[in-house]
Amino acid sequence: MSVLIDAITPVLGAEFRRDEGLHPSSIPSCIVSREKFAETAKAMKSVHALLAAEWASDETLFGRGFGIYACYRWGAEYLIIKTEAPFDDPTFPSLTKRFLPAYRFERQIHSLMGVTPAGHPDLRPWIKFEDWPEDAWPLRKSFDASKPMPRVFGEYKFVRAEGEGVYEIPVGPVHAGIIEPGHFRFQAVGEDILNLEERLGYVHKGIEKKFELLSWQEGSRLAGRVSGDTTVAHSLGYCMALETMTGCSVPERAQWLRALFLERERIANHLGDLGAICNDAAFAFMLYQMSRLREIMLRTNHKLFGHRFIMDRIIPGGVAADIDADGKELILKELKKLLKEFNKLVTIYDENSSLEDRVRDTGILIPDKAREICAVGIVARASGLNLDCRMQNPFPPYDRIELNVPVLISGDVHARAWVRVEEVRESIRIIRRILETLPSGEILTEAGIPAPDTSGFSAVEGWRGEIVYWLQAGPNSEINRCMVRDPSSVNWLGLEQAVLGNIVPDFPLCNKSFNQSYSGHDL
Repeated sequence: MSVLIDAITPVLGAEFRRDEGLHPSSIPSCIVSREKFAETAKAMKSVHALLAAEWASDETLFGRGFGIYACYRWGAEYLIIKTEAPFDDPTFPSLTKRFLPAYRFERQIHSLMGVTPAGHPDLRPWIKFEDWPEDAWPLRKSFDASKPMPRVFGEYKFVRAEGEGVYEIPVGPVHAGIIEPGHFRFQAVGEDILNLEERLGYVHKGIEKKFELLSWQEGSRLAGRVSGDTTVAHSLGYCMALETMTGCSVPERAQWLRALFLERERIANHLGDLGAICNDAAFAFMLYQMSRLREIMLRTNHKLFGHRFIMDRIIPGGVAADIDADGKELILKELKKLLKEFNKLVTIYDENSSLEDRVRDTGILIPDKAREICAVGIVARASGLNLDCRMQNPFPPYDRIELNVPVLISGDVHARAWVRVEEVRESIRIIRRILETLPSGEILTEAGIPAPDTSGFSAVEGWRGEIVYWLQAGPNSEINRCMVRDPSSVNWLGLEQAVLGNIVPDFPLCNKSFNQSYSGHDL
């Protein structure tokens, strides 16, 4: 029984039509008229589904117009709804009245594909900058990415708050730290934040367009560079979507090694974040200690797998690095020492009253708001949403390992930090289990080439949260479209909500507790 299918069946009636080209077949996909596109969204909202992603695809090479897609999630279920817009009338009904994430998804569709969401309240450019020509749509097939973009004068009009004592604080896009650029525009009274508006897209690299120029094998390398701190999860998401399209059966040992890489990436990033959160509360000791533990892991990665961040080690059909008995022993010794030191540091964190005063009740994202923005990952679990693809949509070995997912409800900086603490401990347990039961055998098989006009879907739990990939093969089995939805695409919305009512000096602390990716968002 499917909650999502049962919800849309009365809406579609005789119009119910499945898209048989989507893989895996366990993910249902339906094609609906433009009129029904918004009605199905209403049905999804009625059963409390989440909007996981919304995107468009230029399908003119197939003799069609544009495909508009919305992916919904309810627990372990996913459902993709597609509607079609002709080339001479590139419009579709907006979903913003039902789902808040559609607000930015659809701005991005309009900016990069030139398809208009009818009824959208705000069509300012998103990702695409105001100095680009208005009729330049980079994701259309007619766009020539090899030619320089002519620059025109444009102005981005920020939202403004008015009233006695209200003033504005522009922050960025260039920051004091060595981080990627993003602009934050505050309205405040005294030190109290009334409103925050983010302006992103400064590291827009044309990644989704670049995929179209690559082979299927080369695509995994680009996926690993979508967000440099999440190279394992992104390359895994791409490879799993491709492998569902070709029917590739990945060797069992390779699947377990993929999980090993994924959990090591999770631990390393959580260690770095915990130190950085404490540093933004002026507790530099924790930054140095957590950075030291993270560095130990990265050096082990380089020694065993040839790269500090395990980049390019997950490839279509399996993995490009293996581990022997000595490597297993090295990791087990490393984790034993790391866990002992980590627990001591967590005790220091937990018993520091000055630190507690900064992180408790700061930057609260209440559960209702988290659900409204369709939050994922750390942000969701710190605000009461029990969402984790490893548990709800497991691939081997997660389907054989009991997973303990930490969920808190306070939604503050401390909750987001403590979810990381518990996930470090859980990932250490998972890695030990993987190494104890790692099966023997091959680590790579031929991935194959997808059939024309087929598509593939995957959802992988990266260290920030759920990563979604959707691939579409063109008429000649080439990459026609690669849609990437990093967790940051929805969780950036949560930061804007969490800082309201806080003081301006606490923004860096709130921001670091979210620690969303600029690069993963600015595709």
